[in-house]
Amino acid sequence: MRTVFKPTLKSVTATALLAVAAYLPFTAHAGMFDDDEARKAILDIRSKIEALQRDMTNKADKNSVLSLSDRNDNLERQISQLRGQIEVLSNEVSNAQQRQKDFYVDLDARLRKLEPQQVNVDGKEVSVAISEQQTYDAALAQFKGGDYKGAGNAFGDFIKRYPQSGYAASAQYWMGNSLYAQRDYKGAITAQQNVVKNYPDNPKAADAMLNIASSQVELKDKAAAKKTLEALISKYPGTTAAQTGKDRLTQLK
Repeated sequence: MRTVFKPTLKSVTATALLAVAAYLPFTAHAGMFDDDEARKAILDIRSKIEALQRDMTNKADKNSVLSLSDRNDNLERQISQLRGQIEVLSNEVSNAQQRQKDFYVDLDARLRKLEPQQVNVDGKEVSVAISEQQTYDAALAQFKGGDYKGAGNAFGDFIKRYPQSGYAASAQYWMGNSLYAQRDYKGAITAQQNVVKNYPDNPKAADAMLNIASSQVELKDKAAAKKTLEALISKYPGTTAAQTGKDRLTQLK
C-alpha cells in the first residue's frame, strides 16, 4: 500500500525556507542579481510563504468547523433518538397506569358485588349475600317452573346452608308448598308448622297455617282442619289468610 503524504503548514514553511537558503548562495556566487533584486526575490518568496500559511490555516479552521458541525449533527441525532425513546417509555408508563387503574376499578366493582346487599324481605330490611340471594332465587325459579321436587330439595338445602338468612322463613314456607304440590301432605304440614313455630311474626306464618289446614283436609282430617282455621282467624285477624280461613271454615261446617 502506498503512503499518501499530506503536507502540513510546518512542512511547507520549512521547504520554502530551505529553498530560499539554497537560492541565496547560488545568486551570490553567480553574481547574477544585485542586492535589490535579491531582497525583492526574498520578499516575494516570503509573501508566497505567508499566503501559503494563511491558506493552510484557513483550511485547518474549515476542517475544525466541519468537525464540530459533524459532532453537533451526531449529538442532535442522539438527542432525537433519546426523545423518541422517552416518548415511548412515557406512553408505556401511561398505559400501564391506566391498566392498573382499570384493574382496581374492576376489582372494586367485583368486591362490591360480593358484599352483602340490603334487600327488603317480607317487609324487613335484611343483609343478604350474593350467593345466598342466587341460591334462593334458583330454588324459587324451580318451584315456579313446576319442578316441585327439585324446588323442595333446593329450599331444604338453602335452610341448612343459611339457617339465619332473612329468606329462611320464606324458604321453609315454599318447601311446604313444594311438598303439598307433590301430595306429601304430612311433610307439608311439618314444614309449615316450622314456619309458624320459628317465625310467628313473619307474614308467611298466616299463609302457612292456611296451608296446614288445606293439607289436613286432603288427609280427611276435618276436625284438625277446623281447629287450625279457628287458630288462624284468632292469631292473625285482618290478614288475607284469615279471611280465606273464614270462608273455608264455613264450607267445612
